[in-house]
Amino acid sequence: MADAAHELSRQLGRQAEAVCRHYLSAGRRQGQYWQVGDVRNTPGRSMFVRLSDSVKGPAGKWTDAATGEHGDLLDVIRESQGLSHLSDVVAEAQAFLRLPPTSRDEEAPPRTRPCSSRDPVISARRLFAAAQPIPGTIVETYLRNRGITALHETGSLRFHPRCYYRADAQGPTQPLPAMIAGVTDLRGRTMGVHRTWLAPDGSDKAAIATPRRAMGHLLEHAVRFGVADDVMAAGEGIETILSVRTALPNLPMAAALSAAHLAAIAFPSGLRRLYVVRDTDPAGNKARDSLTARANSTGVEAIVLSPTLGDFNEDLRAFGVDTMRAEIRCQLAPEDVARFMLRSS
Repeated sequence: MADAAHELSRQLGRQAEAVCRHYLSAGRRQGQYWQVGDVRNTPGRSMFVRLSDSVKGPAGKWTDAATGEHGDLLDVIRESQGLSHLSDVVAEAQAFLRLPPTSRDEEAPPRTRPCSSRDPVISARRLFAAAQPIPGTIVETYLRNRGITALHETGSLRFHPRCYYRADAQGPTQPLPAMIAGVTDLRGRTMGVHRTWLAPDGSDKAAIATPRRAMGHLLEHAVRFGVADDVMAAGEGIETILSVRTALPNLPMAAALSAAHLAAIAFPSGLRRLYVVRDTDPAGNKARDSLTARANSTGVEAIVLSPTLGDFNEDLRAFGVDTMRAEIRCQLAPEDVARFMLRSS
């Protein structure tokens, strides 16, 4: 069956554009590549399928620059059609190519992951496990350069000295130092990671086109600091959340990584008050409104924390922690001031 699958992959490669138009209809051709959001036919531009043989590889091979997934056109058929067994993938490919079906007697036992693409959650867990704690690394330098001093309970952040970066599907990979943030569900299971590539000295983000990227399953999940109980805060960026935590060191917080993911973040059981850490831009305003409405509909009180500038890291760097703390204090529920504004030891 492995030889048959290899031959099918080769034949599909000869009709790569037709395969893409059929199974990845949400994408479009861009030069010698088919461009789409992902292997499951989501609209977007991060996945590239090679449409003809070249020195870079055979037709039909693809890479998702956002997640690191890669594979061939059998993977495309499997994922886009939601198939789990090799026999079903082969049958679908044969039907597309108008080939006679393979005899069941010739088949190997079905496998759940028969082809070469990587599970993004498994890849994320491996990357996080390969990284090291941040104390004494350039991740700590990077955060302190942004005014962030609340680095307690930051086990969700790690440092990788050689995290591979690829600008696009056609470009080469290069190893760069990166801050690796673990994205977890409410049970603490790693479901993805967020990578921030850094300058070698930690002075800023790396001078590359997209220094921030996420991989894995992010919807409803977050990068977490502290253990949430009845009160927590949630916002978009890691630096934004850690800036607020510099002023509120005892308040559990979660960074959802984007406005869309913030609006969909899952609430822990027992939550009664949620502080929505707002970014002052259209996407941030929309996330604020959606999350506030969803919290109120489930009986959770939602209180918005608004920065003076674009976000709280801008406030922290522009005004200092004491001024920012005074502005946040006025926005808290009275009973939370003493509970969460005590300085950490």
